[in-house]
Amino acid sequence: MSASLLLWAVLLHWASGGGLARGGRTWQHCTDLRPLDILSEVVPAGGLARGLRVFQVQGVRGLQLAAAWPRALGFPASRLFVHCDRFPEEFSIIVTLRVLDVPAKRNEYIFTLMAEESPSVLVGLRYAPSKLHFLFWSQERSSGWQTRVTFRNVSLADSRWHTLVLAVSGQSFSLTVDCSSPKDVVVETPFPASLSVKRARFYLGNRRRRKGLFTGLLRQLVLLPGADATPRICPAVNFEAATLSIPAVLQDVPVKSVSNEVLKYPYETDMKVTLGSRPPCTKQEKAQFWFNAPRRGLYLCDGSTWISMLEAKQRLDYVEEHQSLVTNSETMGIEVFTIPKVGLFAATANRYTPPGSAVYKWTDGKFVPYQNIPTYQAQSWKYFTIGKKIFLAVANFEQNDRGQEFSVIYKWSHRKEKFITHQRITTHSARDWEAFVIEGEAFLAVVNHREGNNHNIDSVIYRWNPRTGLFETNQTIPTSGAYDWEFFTIGPYSFLAVANTFNGTSTKIYSHIYIWLRGSFQLFQSILTFGAADWEVFHIGDRVFLAVANSHSYDSGMPVPSNFYAINSSIYELNVTAQMFVKFQDLLTYSALDWEFFSMGDDSFLVVANSFDGFTFSVNSIIYRWQGYEGFVAVHHLPTVGCRDWEAFNTTEGSYLIYSSAKEPLSKVLKLKTT
Repeated sequence: MSASLLLWAVLLHWASGGGLARGGRTWQHCTDLRPLDILSEVVPAGGLARGLRVFQVQGVRGLQLAAAWPRALGFPASRLFVHCDRFPEEFSIIVTLRVLDVPAKRNEYIFTLMAEESPSVLVGLRYAPSKLHFLFWSQERSSGWQTRVTFRNVSLADSRWHTLVLAVSGQSFSLTVDCSSPKDVVVETPFPASLSVKRARFYLGNRRRRKGLFTGLLRQLVLLPGADATPRICPAVNFEAATLSIPAVLQDVPVKSVSNEVLKYPYETDMKVTLGSRPPCTKQEKAQFWFNAPRRGLYLCDGSTWISMLEAKQRLDYVEEHQSLVTNSETMGIEVFTIPKVGLFAATANRYTPPGSAVYKWTDGKFVPYQNIPTYQAQSWKYFTIGKKIFLAVANFEQNDRGQEFSVIYKWSHRKEKFITHQRITTHSARDWEAFVIEGEAFLAVVNHREGNNHNIDSVIYRWNPRTGLFETNQTIPTSGAYDWEFFTIGPYSFLAVANTFNGTSTKIYSHIYIWLRGSFQLFQSILTFGAADWEVFHIGDRVFLAVANSHSYDSGMPVPSNFYAINSSIYELNVTAQMFVKFQDLLTYSALDWEFFSMGDDSFLVVANSFDGFTFSVNSIIYRWQGYEGFVAVHHLPTVGCRDWEAFNTTEGSYLIYSSAKEPLSKVLKLKTT
C-alpha cells in the first residue's frame, strides 16, 4: 500500500470514530464548556448539607462551613466530569467570598481536588494574609510534583464581598479581583495538559481535614473550562458580588415550599446594629440597622437610604444646663466634630495667646481638655476631611510674636492622636474658613476682614493640590469687612454666600451669593444686609432657606439711630420660578452673630446668638420653632452673656447645644429635654 493510500485509510478510520482512544474509550470533550458549579454540588436540592449554614451580610447571602464536618463537604469529581476523567487544560475559577481576618501564619483553603488514596492536592486554592495561592499537581517528573502559584498583595480581609476570577492557560496564570487590573504570573511548570481526576473528590473549604478550614463566607465557586471568565463577570454592576452560577439557597429570592407556608431555605442574618450619629448607608451597609438613641428610632439601610422601621416621635420640651465649660479665655467660635474611631471633639477659638485655643474631647458625658494649640486672637475653626486625611483650620485675627499674620491648617496625626501643623497661609484679620468639594475637588475659602484700616479687600478661595498635598490660590473675591462664608448646593449647582459687615463707612451694604460656573464663582444675587455676621442655609422638606444674622446698623452719613443693635435679622427662601432668594420672614434680634439650625423628631428649629442689646451683654438668645404657615415662632429664651456662636450635636446620651461667650471665659453645654 502506498504512503498516500495509507494516510487516507488512517483519516477514514479517524472520521469513523476509531482513532485516539483514552482509557479504552473514544476521545471526546471532557465538558461542554458550560459553567461547572462546585458549590451547588455540595448543597442538596432539598435543603442544606450537614456542616453548612446560610448567612446574609451586606444584603448578600453566603455559606459558612462547620469545622466538625470537613469530609461531608465533598463530592466525587465524576459528578462534574461526566464524559472523561481529565481536568481541563485551560479554564477559569470564579469565586465570590467574604474573608475574615486571618492570623499571620495561617492558610485557609477555598477548595481542593484530592485523590482518594493520596494526601496530595491535585488542584486547590488557598488564602493567606495578603496572598492567594493556586496549587496543582504535575506528573511531568517521575514522582510527581506540586506547583504553587502565588499572587501577592491580594487584600481580601476587609469584611466586604469580593469576586475573584483566576484564569489558567499553560504557564500563564491571571487573577482579577473585583474587575480591577489583573495580576499576571508566568511560571516554569505549565498546568498539566492531562491531569487525571479518576477516583478524586472535590472538598469545599478544606483539604479533607479540619486544619486550614475556610472561616469566611462562600457565595460562588464555579469552574469554567476553556475560557477566561473575566469578560462574563466584569460587566456586572455590583462586581464584588457578580454571579455566574450560585446555589438556589443563596439566590436573592428564596425558593418557597409548595404549601407556601415557610421559606424552603432558612437563613441567618449577620445583623449589625450601629449606634451613635448617622452612619453611611451604601451597598456595603445594606440590610444593616442603625439605632438613633436621641430619637429612639430604628432604621434599616436599603443600600442607599435609611428607612425608618420604628421611631418614637420626640418633641422638644425644655432646655437644661448640662455643663459649664471653662475655656482658656473668651471664645469667639466653637467647632464640634467627630473623628471616626476616636471620638467627639469641640475646638474653641479663644481670644488670647498665651494660652491659645483648645480642643476638648467628649468623655463620660462631658467635654474635657484634650489639646492646646497656639493661636492669635482666633475667630473660628473649621473641621474637614480630604479622603482619609483629617484637617482643622483656624482663622487667626492678629499677628504672631514675629509680626507675621498667618492662619494655620492642622492635620490629625493618627500615630500621635493630636493635631499637628500642616500649612500656614497668609491672611488678613481672618474671620472664618469654609471647606467644600466641587466636582471631586477640595476647596478652602478664607474670609479676610480687613488689612490695616482698609475693610475692602479680597477674600481668597484655595484649591487642594493632591500632588503637593497643599492648598493653592484658586480665586479671589472682593469683600467688605467680611465675617462669614456659607457653602451650599441646590441640585447640581454649588453656591457660596459671603456675609459683608462693614465697608469703612456703613454696615448697610450688600452681601453676595455666588454660583459656580465654568470653573469659578460668579455673582448670582446681592442682598442688602446690616453688619451681616453669619449666613445659615437649611432645608425643610423641599424648601430651601437662607438666614442672615444682622449685627448692627451704622452709617456715618445718617442720623444716629436710637439703638444700633436692635435690628431685624432675615430669613430668605429660594423661589425656584424667579431663580432667586426672596424674603420670607424678619425676626427682631440684638446684635445677632450666628444662626444654628437643628431638628428633633419632626420639628425644625433655629437658635440665634444675641450678643448685645445696646446696654448689656447679658441678653437672651432665642430658639425658634418652625410652625409652617406662621414661619418661625419663639419657644425658648436662653440667658446668655455675649453669645458668639451656637453648635448643635448629638451623642448616644441625647441632643445638645453649646454656645461660646465672647465676654467671659465660659461656654455652656445645654441638653435638650424631650417628651
